[in-house]
Amino acid sequence: MQFDLSAVETGTLVFFGTLLFAFLLALFIAVAAFAALVLVGLGRLSWFVTASVLLGLVRGINTAWDVLAHHAAAVELPGDFPGEPIGQSSPSTGTYPRVALRDS
Repeated sequence: MQFDLSAVETGTLVFFGTLLFAFLLALFIAVAAFAALVLVGLGRLSWFVTASVLLGLVRGINTAWDVLAHHAAAVELPGDFPGEPIGQSSPSTGTYPRVALRDS
């Protein structure tokens, strides 16, 4: 026995066609919503990874600078730096030493 659609009424075909179209439309909306959720999740994950890497980088630089500053503060140099070499005085402008005067 062959399946013959000519025996089915037009109203029944329209009804089932409408149901099929509604199902396809609902399926499309569900797939689009799922894709949007996936994209939002990937965006949040990439933002979290980027923020974590940058925060770790900043904290690493801060820690390295802190170690360097504490090491530099603990080092004692064997001599003292003289303010001016003996016998050589720098020209003074009065109030501000070591400032060269320019022509006005």
